[in-house]
Amino acid sequence: MSVVRDIRVKDGLVVGDLPLELYTLGEVESLPAICGSRIDYDAYSTDKSRFSIGFAAPLGQLLDCEHICNQYVFVGDGQETIKRLEAKKLRLGSLAGYSRENAVARDAVNDYLSEAVAMSRIPVKAHFNVLAWSRDIAVRREIRNKVASAMARMDAVAKQESDGAAQIWFAGLPGNGADFPMNDSFDTFPEQAACFFNLEGNCRSSLSTFGIRMGDRLSGRPLHVDLSDEPMRKGWITNRNKFIIGGSGSGKSFFTNHLVRSYFEQGTHMLIVDVGHSYRGLCELVGGYYFTYSESDPIAFNPFFLGKGEVLDTEKKESLKTLLLSLWKKEDEEYRRSEYVGLSNALTMYFEHLSASGDVFPCFNTFYEFLGEGYSAALKSKGVSSRDFDIQNFLYVLGPYYRGGEFEYLLNATQNLDLLHQPFIVFELDEIKDHPILFPVVTLIIMESFISKMRKLKGVRKMILIEECWKAIAKEGMAEYIKYLFKTVRKFFGEAVVVTQEIEDIISSPIVKQAIINNADCKILLDQSKYQNRFEQIQSLMGLSDKDKSLILSMNRANEPGRKYKEVAFVLGNHSQVYRTEVSLEEYLTYTTEESEKLKVYEYARMYGSIRKGIEMLAAEMREESLKGKLS
Repeated sequence: MSVVRDIRVKDGLVVGDLPLELYTLGEVESLPAICGSRIDYDAYSTDKSRFSIGFAAPLGQLLDCEHICNQYVFVGDGQETIKRLEAKKLRLGSLAGYSRENAVARDAVNDYLSEAVAMSRIPVKAHFNVLAWSRDIAVRREIRNKVASAMARMDAVAKQESDGAAQIWFAGLPGNGADFPMNDSFDTFPEQAACFFNLEGNCRSSLSTFGIRMGDRLSGRPLHVDLSDEPMRKGWITNRNKFIIGGSGSGKSFFTNHLVRSYFEQGTHMLIVDVGHSYRGLCELVGGYYFTYSESDPIAFNPFFLGKGEVLDTEKKESLKTLLLSLWKKEDEEYRRSEYVGLSNALTMYFEHLSASGDVFPCFNTFYEFLGEGYSAALKSKGVSSRDFDIQNFLYVLGPYYRGGEFEYLLNATQNLDLLHQPFIVFELDEIKDHPILFPVVTLIIMESFISKMRKLKGVRKMILIEECWKAIAKEGMAEYIKYLFKTVRKFFGEAVVVTQEIEDIISSPIVKQAIINNADCKILLDQSKYQNRFEQIQSLMGLSDKDKSLILSMNRANEPGRKYKEVAFVLGNHSQVYRTEVSLEEYLTYTTEESEKLKVYEYARMYGSIRKGIEMLAAEMREESLKGKLS
């Protein structure tokens, strides 16, 4: 409930029951000997980069208490000021014989006048103050030390106002500038006065309805950040594609999980190509499809299945023909036009057969049986010779994928069938990335699945995310696919994202190198401290500015003590910013890649019947243990 409180100016400045303290820079003796437009912030600087902040930044965002920084510059009649100072110089000159201080003051005034005349400078008066307060009594006792320390970082001395505080505060209200006590100001020039302006601003939440939740770097305040739509509208970027780079332990998988979950919960269809089971917990939590390979549970698909509302259109037929030809022919073996036509006719007749026979389940097994019976008879009746389409050779070569064959599981899945309408799909390739049979098939299914989503789901945001891409793009077919995606996905309200540990992973693929870098306007970098001695290579390849370099190398160098988070840098065209990735304990347990923590999560999931309930109970226990530890 809002309450209007009285303001008292007797015996100090008090709003309600909250005392305010005013510290001023209004005397020449209190000012630093030298000022400039910038200073180095050592906490964020490295041997290879310096982090620049405004000269007065210690009185702005870096002052760790509630406060208002007030800045006054009074521009009067320049000629009158010169005349007044000339008269002052003469008075001081006449008194110089009586006091050395008068002689020093005379010389200072003379130097000021000489610079004003010789360099056509505009004389002005300036005043700066900090109005500070705190509702916390313990912090209130520290305000004086904090402000004094901030002033000392500028080589200035703060004066705590008592009797004049009310008048200075009152003059700061809009429209009251004429009542400012000018005896609390000093003569200077606009250039020097501008150095004391507090130019840094706080990060603000995006006005867009779409985005992810991040934390302000200094305060940890939650912020809504749009990396896709708003930057496009503002012209910062021309596509929504993203390139994420971060070394081992930098928080890369953790941040990417956070990004994926945020996008998914706002209606994005996610297709993830993973290596290392980084998204298993999140996939199970949201009820997605998780395709992976193990001896006891091999990977299985069903490309012949048509979901609700799907028909055998040209695109679906072409993807099936491409898959069957890749299984039939070797990479360097050409297929004849007649074989291509034969497969096309076979698929058309098979799906007509499915429509006529409602009890036939669509899969490779029933397609194989149809070829051996119905289609073989149709070829004989039309007089098609084996030279045009050798169906016996086709059946023999594809026999291992039929019932009882070595790979009978691969194309005959009976669950996780509707890839088009399933909004969260993960393909985990770690066990099959070097398999000569399984990897090409899975690659083709990944391609078909996302292209189908891209073209058929109108008005729905789609994202394909490829983790540790070098294992996949080492294969030429996958590299060409990624190149195609990065160039065309923006036209279909889509985003292509590549995640990698090292820049060499991208450089090593000449097919993909320029396609990814040139067509990913949003670059996301995590801790690069391991590469600071060779960061110039990353900077050059990604087209980063020196400002971007300073921001990126400053990450995680001065994190808030007692808080568990990692920082991340977003580079959107010419705009860059660093944020915290700080999430709830439940989210942490969902995203964690620590083996011991993952095992604990799955243990609780088995114990309580679901991963959601398991995480909820484990988080509650961890909070209770943490509270007991603090109390003890």
